[in-house]
Amino acid sequence: MSRRLRDYDYILPRELIAQHPLERREDSRMMVLHRAEQKIEHRKFRELKTLLQPGDLIVLNDTRVLAARRFSDDGVVEFLFLERLGPKRWNCMVTPGRKMRAGATATIDNVCLRVEKIAASGERIVAFDEDVDVYAGGSVPLPPYVNRPSDATDAARYQTVFAREPGAVAAPTAGLHFTSQILGEIPHTFVTLHVGPGTFLPVRAEDVTEHRTHAERFFVSPEAAEKINGAQRIIAVGTTTVRVLETAVRKARRCGKIVGQPRTVSGLPSAGGAPALQESDRIEPQSGETDLFIYPPFRFQVVDALLTNFHLPRSTLLMLVSAFAGREFILHAYEEAVCHSYRFHSYGDCMLIL
Repeated sequence: MSRRLRDYDYILPRELIAQHPLERREDSRMMVLHRAEQKIEHRKFRELKTLLQPGDLIVLNDTRVLAARRFSDDGVVEFLFLERLGPKRWNCMVTPGRKMRAGATATIDNVCLRVEKIAASGERIVAFDEDVDVYAGGSVPLPPYVNRPSDATDAARYQTVFAREPGAVAAPTAGLHFTSQILGEIPHTFVTLHVGPGTFLPVRAEDVTEHRTHAERFFVSPEAAEKINGAQRIIAVGTTTVRVLETAVRKARRCGKIVGQPRTVSGLPSAGGAPALQESDRIEPQSGETDLFIYPPFRFQVVDALLTNFHLPRSTLLMLVSAFAGREFILHAYEEAVCHSYRFHSYGDCMLIL
């Protein structure tokens, strides 16, 4: 195990950070990591179906990104509205923060708002003079490493084709590669995790175990739980899906709904796939919040394979995939991705870890 933040660093050329989506979602490249053999393949995402086995289940996050980005009427201040706290009151992020200290005002849609409070995290609690539908005139917020204004293309492309539960301020980007046709050809189900702004917050603690993540809301339906419990191998699409599944089994055990010892998991499913979830690892239908922070070492109890994009250096997401595949193997794969000019981050290519 490495607890040092600098051990999750790598050199990323700026030009490899994808600034625009590909013309077609399914044209993304896909690096395939075989953990048992420590082998790397270079494939196309549209080949995903050929890598599946009988009994596999693809689990995706169906959250929908809110049009939460607004500007003040004078165009000076950018707001990212995170949560409605009550009539006329919102929790939001503000840029530049120096212009919106406690007591400061701005107008949106000709309605005045005032900063009531600044949280320790820098988020603002604001109150409007009148109720305003902030999402009606908003746009999809792009990640901070996309260095351009959002446009009409982003409204569709920074959203998965299966998005249906509004509540996120960032897309579950591993799902952006799927088309309706590809989805219709593979066994799948959905869970929900509403991605919050914490996904972009840097890790500042040199000892990564001291980092704390923001809580995010999740939901597992009875239908999804039944499919997951009956699958031979669970392939999670994205780190958000991993966090839902691994949280759900732990919450069920703590609530006394699951008895017995956790199954022995090597993290390396056999050629025939892992056995269906044992009684001690069953997923229960549930909703709640999770602040689960996954870093090495971590014992995965549900997820057998992972489809994910390439993540920022020193990020919590890089730590999660390092826990899943091994830090050294992941950093080697990232070096190879740089050498082969893979496209990185939200609009970039993907990695399938088997």
